[in-house]
Amino acid sequence: MTPRYVQLLKDVALPPVALVRQTFPVMEAGDVAAAVHEAMAKEACCDAAIKPGMRIALTVGSRGLASLPELTRAIAAEIRARGGEPFIVPSMGSHGGATAEGQVKMLAHLGVTEESAGCPIRSSMETVNVGTLENGMEVHVDKLAYEADGIVVFNRVKPHTEFRGDNESGLIKMLAIGLGKQSGADNCHAWGSGYLARSIVDMGRMKLDRCKILFGVATLENAYDRLARVVVLPAQGMIERERPLLAEAMRAMPRLPLGPLEGLQASGPLDVLVLDQVGKEFSGSGMDPNITGRVSTPAISGGPEVARIAVLDVSDHSEGNAVGIGMADVITQRLFDKFDREPTYINCITLGTLTMAGLPMTMPNDWAAIAAAVKSCASHTPSAITLIRAPNSLHLQHLYVSEALLPSVRERPGIEVVHEPRPMGFDAAGNLADPWPERH
Repeated sequence: MTPRYVQLLKDVALPPVALVRQTFPVMEAGDVAAAVHEAMAKEACCDAAIKPGMRIALTVGSRGLASLPELTRAIAAEIRARGGEPFIVPSMGSHGGATAEGQVKMLAHLGVTEESAGCPIRSSMETVNVGTLENGMEVHVDKLAYEADGIVVFNRVKPHTEFRGDNESGLIKMLAIGLGKQSGADNCHAWGSGYLARSIVDMGRMKLDRCKILFGVATLENAYDRLARVVVLPAQGMIERERPLLAEAMRAMPRLPLGPLEGLQASGPLDVLVLDQVGKEFSGSGMDPNITGRVSTPAISGGPEVARIAVLDVSDHSEGNAVGIGMADVITQRLFDKFDREPTYINCITLGTLTMAGLPMTMPNDWAAIAAAVKSCASHTPSAITLIRAPNSLHLQHLYVSEALLPSVRERPGIEVVHEPRPMGFDAAGNLADPWPERH
């Protein structure tokens, strides 16, 4: 029997949508192994820091970095070529259920295994306290990494989803939180998001001073979620040298086609945003507030003003960690059924942003979820509804946009209309049947 609350939606007219393709200016790294080799050959610190026989811990996190397996293998190979003996340390704070086995499993889902990387993976949640900051915050580091002969920090540089600062997501955050495991992440987040910009720098600086950090390998990605370039940063001055990379990463991010082109982020009103999926490989927050404008803390701002967000599913890679759905207004039953409280709650409690784990209104299928968002967005004219559907908050090359939004979208450079507006297609179960073109 159809629930009464779904019956209330039976007369909702969903807007026709056009498929559009966005083209962004890009830099492309090309061959991954060659890019890593060139970056490490360029910096003298790589040869100077690695001595034959050294056991070297390589940090690998839980994010879906572009070409992550290939990058990991290439960095390990470069370490071996210099006489080092690399091993991977899962460096993801509380992710993977905050267990050693869960973190290895998460790496495997991201394509990183001992076979793919060509080196061992050593996982433990045990940490060493390397000091205390002036505010009393303990600074922890993975015990296996600490006991190695050296540590190579590897991570992607990009804007963070919870705070703004000179250093956001990147090598310094990997040092401070990822390499700190559950206890380190807990300590860092305990002061709240408003303090994160300062705390990751303070914790990172202490680890650079007191741990055997050899150098860092930073990656930047283009708007198509592909590797743009690889940069090696020496341990000396790493904090300061990472900062221009963050500005470069912000300029390279994809965006929704809203607001002035010269802005770093999309801006302005949108009635409905439909995301097919949330997931940890798309954003640490499940769906990136830099894209959606929906924030979980006052330490971050900017982005579009979206009246309603409907999220339809959680990715398989995320393994039930549906962090971020609390920022949505409506979800589907299949997302609800995949929601795993264990990793989601651990993640959100550690972050201190409990609202990100909240369960929004749940509808039986895609049609009902979208209809509820449309009906409740305070637009009295169905033909005027502005709606964008995206695969997730990371892959924005192809979008479905409503008829009312299409004229302004057509005027933007880099936009191609693949097909003109047509009714949304649904299967017999009420789920979207309109396919996404393959990403190129």
